[in-house]
Amino acid sequence: MKLNPQIFREYDIRGIAGTDLTEEIYERLGQAIVAYTRGKRKNNCFVVAHDGRLTSRSYAHAVMDGITGAGVNVIDIGQAPTPLCYFGLFTLPVDGGVMITASHNPKEYNGMKVAVGTSTIHGEEIQKLYRVALGDAFPKARKPVTVTRMDLLPKYLARVARGIHVKRRLKVVVDAGNGASGPVGVPLYEQLGCEVIPLYCDVDGRFPNHHPDPTVPKNLTKLIATVKRTGADCGIGFDGDGDRIGVVNEKGEVIFGDKLLILFARHILKAEPGATIISEVKGSRTLYADIEAHGGKAIMWRTGHSLIKAAMKKFNAQLAGEMSGHMFFKHRWYGFDDGSYAGCRLLEILSRSPDANAVLNALPNSFSTPELNVKCAEGESPALIEQAIAMAGTTFAAPAVISTIDGLRIDWPDGFGLIRGSNTTPVLVLRFEGQNETALHRIQDAMLALLTRVKPDAKIETAAH
Repeated sequence: MKLNPQIFREYDIRGIAGTDLTEEIYERLGQAIVAYTRGKRKNNCFVVAHDGRLTSRSYAHAVMDGITGAGVNVIDIGQAPTPLCYFGLFTLPVDGGVMITASHNPKEYNGMKVAVGTSTIHGEEIQKLYRVALGDAFPKARKPVTVTRMDLLPKYLARVARGIHVKRRLKVVVDAGNGASGPVGVPLYEQLGCEVIPLYCDVDGRFPNHHPDPTVPKNLTKLIATVKRTGADCGIGFDGDGDRIGVVNEKGEVIFGDKLLILFARHILKAEPGATIISEVKGSRTLYADIEAHGGKAIMWRTGHSLIKAAMKKFNAQLAGEMSGHMFFKHRWYGFDDGSYAGCRLLEILSRSPDANAVLNALPNSFSTPELNVKCAEGESPALIEQAIAMAGTTFAAPAVISTIDGLRIDWPDGFGLIRGSNTTPVLVLRFEGQNETALHRIQDAMLALLTRVKPDAKIETAAH
């Protein structure tokens, strides 16, 4: 069987449905997962879920055929957002799980996220799975196996309700973008006592209203307009598989991931003084400074949900977050990225103040660019980053501080610049920030001058995930 190696990415498997991925390939991947986890299973069972894409249910059946054919039982929780599958890893007697999803990719894509134990595999482990799938040394079922159909949503809703306390009734607009989170987020927030105004909360894998990615401003147009029209306290948007959150305030202003993380960090640090909190290289200097100012230990890490979750375990962090809206709560939760649950924590915080907008407006501001991209040839970006790092050492002097944990990040006392290679697409990712507009322009000009030296034909575009 031919497998496109390009679909085996840093954090998951993702490709074009019907071309890179077929039912036969999913069945093979199910077999490969069983072989890959040989010696790591105690319960001999996996949880399987799928998002609302048009091909996802049939692909879920195919991967379950592969898993059961190789002798392992399945708990099928059906159509659900990715966080519900993660919830199953922590609350069901399983050895891991498979989520059929392409997250926020366009509708013609599909993919899968694979967990062993309670951790999603990434990097070299995904390459190992690829090598296993290329072979044919798969186990065969030697005794009857079972597929148990289970609705996990009531258990999830009950678990959230035990730990979240919204003190006053809030009005919230929820835009699920026709992704898998609508049937979760709406009843969840209503259960907390909120008035919920739903937008595109019916699941439709064609995504007929807008692309389900709340980090792209044009996808928030309807959400912003509805928040303003209804006088809602805030608006919450989800991506296609529900592991990310986007937030707008009552004025319709977007609260980006690093700013949202400041709010969450401040409240957790009141309960857990000195707690470790992690973000990634695209995060604001303001974020890291605010965590330290409120008594926390701030750690900058590599971008990527699987990498962040691994770092949380390594450093025993209570909270982590990314610019893209992945929010990971270990404090009072399980440590996985969950857009719906992050919304609960936001509503809980806002409900403690008589003016939700005042809470969001009190967060520190900085001047920054959106995420910018430079398209590259396949496989070109690593070499460009290496050249940029080498040149940076002789180009920038103190007080510039150079970090190479994930690409090239240079911090100055009044801002930072970032050039890194995406792990999912052949692009360079850029972001620049300054404490004022003058600092922003100075830093951006310096970083772009360096970029031009390593890639003279660079064309900068605003990211459209």
